[in-house]
Amino acid sequence: MDLFVGTGGEITTLYSEVLDLAALGALSIQRASHIEPDEAGQWWADIVDGPRLGPFERRSDALAAEVAWLTEHRLPPLR
Repeated sequence: MDLFVGTGGEITTLYSEVLDLAALGALSIQRASHIEPDEAGQWWADIVDGPRLGPFERRSDALAAEVAWLTEHRLPPLR
């Protein structure tokens, strides 16, 4: 789990239950995507204000694509 700490102390991350994020302060959680199957049983990652990724045969593949896209496009760059 990567935590990005801004100069004002704000933290940005992809939500996970690996850490108790509430212990770090008040939370503001926003949905970034939806993972859903289609009528053919293929899985799609539908990014909010972004692309629709897929189709994938397995849900786990859609989840991995979702995390990769969000990490690259929505999180601050690693320095």
